[in-house]
Amino acid sequence: MRDGNCIELEQRVNELELLVETLSGTKDREELLDLPWAGNLGTWIWSVPSNRVICNKQKILNLGYAEEEIPELIGYEFFTDLLHPQDYDPVMDQMRRHLKGIDPVYEAQYRIRHTDGSWRWYYDRGKVTKRDDEGRPLQLVGIVFDITQQKAMEEQLERQNILLKEMVDHDALTRVLSRRAIFLMLEAAVARSDSVAVIMFDIDHFKRINDTYGHLIGDDILISVAHLMQQALRSEDRVGRYGGEEFLVVLDRISEAEAMKIAERVRLQIQKHTFVQDIKLTISGGVAISKGMHADQLVQEADNQLYEAKRRGRDRIVGPSHGL
Repeated sequence: MRDGNCIELEQRVNELELLVETLSGTKDREELLDLPWAGNLGTWIWSVPSNRVICNKQKILNLGYAEEEIPELIGYEFFTDLLHPQDYDPVMDQMRRHLKGIDPVYEAQYRIRHTDGSWRWYYDRGKVTKRDDEGRPLQLVGIVFDITQQKAMEEQLERQNILLKEMVDHDALTRVLSRRAIFLMLEAAVARSDSVAVIMFDIDHFKRINDTYGHLIGDDILISVAHLMQQALRSEDRVGRYGGEEFLVVLDRISEAEAMKIAERVRLQIQKHTFVQDIKLTISGGVAISKGMHADQLVQEADNQLYEAKRRGRDRIVGPSHGL
């Protein structure tokens, strides 16, 4: 019977034979070379039976370790113990799937802890290159990249895209929705419901305010009007600046009577408010109910009702079958 030392020596010999075979095999090298090299930290080889990992020391030095701190024998857990808690299970699942032959390669992006406590992003890709007669994996060969800088650039781009979307979706002055955003919201509401109401508001004689007090005062009033409108609306309603002193309000799943009531509430909110420099002003509004109309038709109908409110003397709300 062989003793433990003989068995261990035989396993070590087998491991070294596999390593030599891997390092000399052109097929494996071609598979590894078929990858981008930016941020390359070198290759790694994992002998599964002995749980021994052979890798370029750069992978470990990159995590802040000094050469003298690198263990003589490195196991798979040396790296997995440093994984970010949110990345541990996904990475382990990817590896298990590949070891079982479910996925053709092991591929993962994960955060790994630097000695200074920060997290570095790695891209890891590997493949089983040798299995035993029963299909159990004996050896994996892979390559790893530091993609921390790339991830930082992606995060910065994402923040910029969010900021850009915010700028596109909201009016720069009043901070309510932009014309484009409120119309897209209206289109979505009309597509899912046939009881959508639109209110087109217009500040009465706004040109006089700009001519008398200047555009800075006019801008201040536009901001205040937008804020007062939002206060008078329901939480689910949306308001957008449609242009100049015009505002468009979208009310989803609502009757004409309820829409008229909300429009009147907004009108009174503006009427009773005293603006900067003791300015008093009024607004007019036109209400339209979808009833099968497309978004652009609905806006046109609300605009027609607004025109009628102006024709009747302003400071009033006019709807399809109501006049206040």
